[in-house]
Order: sequence, then structure tokens, then C-alpha cells
Amino acid sequence: MDESPVGFETLVKTPVRAECSESRLVLTSVGIPNRVVFRDGLWMLFVRDEHAARARAELRAFHEENPVEAPDQTAPLPAFEGATAGVLVYAITLALVALYTAHRTYGLEWLEAGQMQSGQVLSGQWWRIVTALTLHLDAGHIGSNLVFGSVFGLLAGRAFGGGVAWLTIVVAGSLGNLANALVQPATHTSIGASTAVFAALGLLVAHALRNRGPARRERALRRWSPLIGGVVLLAMTGVGGERTDVMAHVTGFLAGLVVSLLVTFIPLALLGRPAVQRTTGVAALLIVLGAWIVGLAAAG
Repeated sequence: MDESPVGFETLVKTPVRAECSESRLVLTSVGIPNRVVFRDGLWMLFVRDEHAARARAELRAFHEENPVEAPDQTAPLPAFEGATAGVLVYAITLALVALYTAHRTYGLEWLEAGQMQSGQVLSGQWWRIVTALTLHLDAGHIGSNLVFGSVFGLLAGRAFGGGVAWLTIVVAGSLGNLANALVQPATHTSIGASTAVFAALGLLVAHALRNRGPARRERALRRWSPLIGGVVLLAMTGVGGERTDVMAHVTGFLAGLVVSLLVTFIPLALLGRPAVQRTTGVAALLIVLGAWIVGLAAAG
């Protein structure tokens, strides 16, 4: 689906927006009409057939006069759509669960039905590793997770698209809770979106690591700086407070890092398709909704 429109010729096709914008500026400055379209993860510059020869000559002359040195790192990935929508759904979900929990909606104890208790999880109550991500103890608890989750979620959404990013965050956050249940005593209880928040941090670190330049051209400290930065941020924000479940933060970060290293290999063309982002976004919601339906049914 990347053919030129009828009567137009494609002069530039690149995943780097700046490269396409530069060529467009060159053509516009000499009065050559042009169009730019973002499709399937690529930025494309079109000109009408009658202007194509002159446009190619202008671009060739520009690049000859302004040679570009080979960059030390691979070009950054483009920003994808859906990041803001993903954060809004995240905030609405946490707010609704908090409201339902406070008012004991349907006459049920939502906290008891959805909290992550190691023994219950390992006895087969799998839904708790998902539902616990949406539960909070008080306004301060939910407020901090809304702030950090929105920031990390927005950045992850721009890097991978809102749907793919939040599906990854939900899956990795759930796996982080499962790992926490495996290493904690049977009576250990944990709730809060922070496990998913640090899974989002792991996603961002994995994205940065994947986008590094060739190892031979970078010093070790520079190449692994995203991971070092992620660990430092985890230590600064994920440790402290009497009720802080440090292990949940660590397992969430590690789960996010592992799962996200696989997600970073998704082709740009797929990430750029709205249908892919919509489908994965709906899948993330269905995982949370399905877990709550099963958990409330079991509690009832």
C-alpha cells in the first residue's frame, strides 16, 4: 500500500521524519508543489509527474552541496499515534476501579476479590496478577501511579503506538506480579499499578537499547546508558516507604525489559498500521476486563 497516487511520483520514502521534512523544505523553497504522507511506518514525499525531473535535480544538487556524514547511531524510530488515548484509558480505568472499590459496587468487596496474594495466585487464582494492577489503597497511592504511569505510558506509546505499548505493559506487569508471587511467602499481599508502571520503564529501556548504534563504535558506558539510567530511576522512585513492595517494582521492571526486548523487533510497518494499534489496545482492555469478570464471579 505504498504506491504513489495517480499522477504523482515518490521521491522520498524513509522512516525518519526529519529526512522527509528536509527534502520537502528544499522543494518548497524553489516553488515545486509536493505532498507528504505517513503510511505503514514510512514518511513519503510525492510530487506531480511533470515536476519529478526538476525535483530530483534540485534534491541531488542540495545533497551534493550539503553532504551528510554517516551518523554514529542508528536513526531514531518515528513516533506513533495513540499514546495520548492510551494514557486516558489508563487513567479512566484506575479511577473507575477506585470508585467501584470504595462503593462496593454490586455488593462485592473488590479489594478482596482482586488483590494479589501469593498463595492464592499459586493455587490457581491467576486473575489476581492482572486485577491487582488496578487496585490502590488511598488517594496518594493512586495519584503517584497515575503521574508516573502517565509519563512512562505516554513515552512508550509514542515509541510503539498506544495499543502495542499498553498491551505490552499489561502483559509485563501481570508477569511481574506472577514473579513476585513466586518469590514471596504465601501470605504476601500486593496491589497497585506500580508493577505495570515499572514494566513501562522496562519497555522504554528496551527501546533505547534496541536503538543503539553498532557496539564497535560506542564505548560500553555509552551503549548501556539506557539500562543504567533505568536501574538508577528504579532505585530512586521504586524503593522507599513502609508499604512499598520493592520486589514487585523490581519484577515489574525485569518483566517489562524481557517482554519488551521481543516487542522491539516488531516491524515499523506493522506499528504504523492503525488496525494493529486498535486491535492490541482492545486486547489490553479485554485482558483487564476479563480478569475482573472472573475474579468478581469467583468472589460472588
